[in-house]
Amino acid sequence: MTNTKPAIARRSDSERIILGIDPGTNEMGYGIICVRSCPPRATTITLMQYGIIHLRKYPHYQAKLQKIFDRIASLIDDYHPDEMALEAPFYSKNVQSMLKLGRAQGVAMAAALSRQIPVTEYAPRKVKQSVTGNGNASKEQVCKMLGSLLDSGNPLLQENQLNDATDALAVALCHHYQKSSPIRHNKSWKAFVADHPERIKS
Repeated sequence: MTNTKPAIARRSDSERIILGIDPGTNEMGYGIICVRSCPPRATTITLMQYGIIHLRKYPHYQAKLQKIFDRIASLIDDYHPDEMALEAPFYSKNVQSMLKLGRAQGVAMAAALSRQIPVTEYAPRKVKQSVTGNGNASKEQVCKMLGSLLDSGNPLLQENQLNDATDALAVALCHHYQKSSPIRHNKSWKAFVADHPERIKS
């Protein structure tokens, strides 16, 4: 676990905390960001925590599911996210693998819903497209972009190779971008560029 910021118990209406999840049956990544709206249009995104829930050591699948539920519920209780975003399982010809991954995702969703936290799913390609502008980006490219968007001076994002955790952060960031889409809020592209200068490539 990597804890970079203390939990926020109370905050203003201009702050929103997003918990991102990258489901897995052996490792499940999580990432938490705080989005602050600063008048007139500036928005800051702060990395709060990210890490991996290690599940390989649990011999029985039921024990893995219990660990997922307990750990996600604990993160929610500690950080009080407003929303949770998950990466949807990718298609696989291995039916058993898909079934297990779906169960893991479902338990993570159940943990959030038990705390009245709304949940949104995003396809892997959508996540990569939102963060890097390329739906076929590699994990390394996603991690590099995260380093430039979230606390660029933070050595954890530059050196840490916890791909499942950085994937989870990418899901959280994707959710923020989708929620702040100019189409969703009927803004002009000019206003969107002013709100998100970090997303404009020179």
